[in-house]
Amino acid sequence: MNAAVPTEGILAALWIPTDDRGRLLRRALAAHLAWLRTRGIHGVLALGSTGEFPRFSLEERKAVLAAVAELAAPLPVIANISDIRLRSAVELGRCARRLGLPAVAMMPPSFFPISQADMLAFFLRAADAVQLPVFLYNYPEVTSNRIGLKTVAAFADRAPMAGIKQSGAEFAYHRPLVRLGREKHFAVFSGADTRLPEVFALGGAGCIGGLVNFIPEPMVAVFDACRRQGRKQPPPAAARIRTVGRLVDRLSFPLNMACGLEARGFTPGAPKTVVSRESARLYRAIVADLRRRFRSWNLSVAAAPPPRPPRAA
Repeated sequence: MNAAVPTEGILAALWIPTDDRGRLLRRALAAHLAWLRTRGIHGVLALGSTGEFPRFSLEERKAVLAAVAELAAPLPVIANISDIRLRSAVELGRCARRLGLPAVAMMPPSFFPISQADMLAFFLRAADAVQLPVFLYNYPEVTSNRIGLKTVAAFADRAPMAGIKQSGAEFAYHRPLVRLGREKHFAVFSGADTRLPEVFALGGAGCIGGLVNFIPEPMVAVFDACRRQGRKQPPPAAARIRTVGRLVDRLSFPLNMACGLEARGFTPGAPKTVVSRESARLYRAIVADLRRRFRSWNLSVAAAPPPRPPRAA
């Protein structure tokens, strides 16, 4: 593939459709990626939190990476190789290199507490073994471990750091990360889909987000207005992104991302975990609400059957 490492732009934290046995729905993935390529996005993060990577085995993750690398071309694909086991992260990273992907992303090891010194050692060992540019990936709400600013700086000094993705509730952390990125020459991408004008006002390079899967048009429009044209006031498209965010946030992440895929007429596949009757009803309501909203905005919706809730327990 050998695409360039993304340094700015709107990247999809890619949804991965699977059937009720966890098998990749390749045709659904191909249709979705083909559509995203026509919408002006700048790349893809494969198997991030939106892609539900902890729910896949190591071999399944490698197979998904291979499929995304093929189907997303010529878009650059960043491979999330995060794992609690160093050997698995290295194996995934070497798979990404064999596939010709331009970069990898790494979260801290999750579940157990880890010191900043040990976290840095983990990142450095993986980077040395993988030999690809690295995006650190800070999302403490899902990993229970926050990447500290000194750890980011030390990694940037000793490894090929391409950037960092900052996700979660600590929006203010973007500010020191952007300052450090200017000093150390790496890009700061945000997972805060609904706050893009603020991200760009702080000097952020772009967004890697789940909403990009189904509303890429307004997100690219905000990028063009704020980052490329330097507009100080939020463009009208920003309000649409916030509206969609409020609608989908009624349901837990990442199942709420499937609502958006289905509302735009794509096949999200089966849930990768158990879904209650309550969540299934809410899923159906959100899909219907989103479809009405998309039609009112003249965002094309592919022909699709009435919304089907995920199978409830």
